[in-house]
Amino acid sequence: MNPTEKALWFVESHLPDAISLDDVAASSGVSRFHVTRAFGAATGRSVMGYMRARRLSEAARKLAGGARDILSVALDAGYGSHEAFTRAFRDQFGTTPELVRAGGSTQNLDLVEPILMDSSLLTTLEPPRFETSRPFLIAGLGERYSCESSAGIPTQWQRFGPYIGNIPGQIGNVAYGVCVNGDDVGNFDYVAGVEVADFSDLPKDFCRVRVPAQKYAVFAHREHISTIRRTVNTIWNKWLPASGHEIADAPEFERYGPEFDAHSGNGGLEIWVPVKG
Repeated sequence: MNPTEKALWFVESHLPDAISLDDVAASSGVSRFHVTRAFGAATGRSVMGYMRARRLSEAARKLAGGARDILSVALDAGYGSHEAFTRAFRDQFGTTPELVRAGGSTQNLDLVEPILMDSSLLTTLEPPRFETSRPFLIAGLGERYSCESSAGIPTQWQRFGPYIGNIPGQIGNVAYGVCVNGDDVGNFDYVAGVEVADFSDLPKDFCRVRVPAQKYAVFAHREHISTIRRTVNTIWNKWLPASGHEIADAPEFERYGPEFDAHSGNGGLEIWVPVKG
């Protein structure tokens, strides 16, 4: 079982329990950051967001089945009060526990069912090369994403495209997609940018990232850009656990060279994953 499969099994078998991200990571045999990244790459959801949605979905089923005591359902779902449970329930389903119980049905609710892992891992992953990067500066447009909202990244690149070649101090014609500031619930900052000589004279809405000297495992993604998630999924859920390498606390990035055609999505790119030396 890979880290995501282990995490799914642990969450599903401990839904009524008060478990933390540390518990999920320990059950998966990897770090908190690793399981967060691997789970997001494989499922498009954050670990804890998935667990919350599954608990609320099971709670909705109990309510529709005529549960007599909403507070007991709330406690079973991990909420300490009726009020906290109602807020979370409304955020998830757009209605209240009382209305679901009164209606006796979950038909109009978007319930989250247990995820069944598919075989979306690559059967073969081209072995990476290892490089130690020099320190460099990236500037560009940044957005904060969750695992669920990361489908917006292509639109971000569309907004950034007109800037390329017109940025003060730009170095070369390589573009970078940099992931930084990830947290335990799967949120991260993504910067679509280019290398610059310094951070002066940049547009006021630009983000700035310092990439330190760091050892990286560099993977080639030669297929269409639309299939990048499958490669990332394979790196985090198959290659890393088997490699013996540990993730380093440094930016992870995609490198789009001159051969990449932004209009067609063809030409390939590189995925740079920071590892401890």
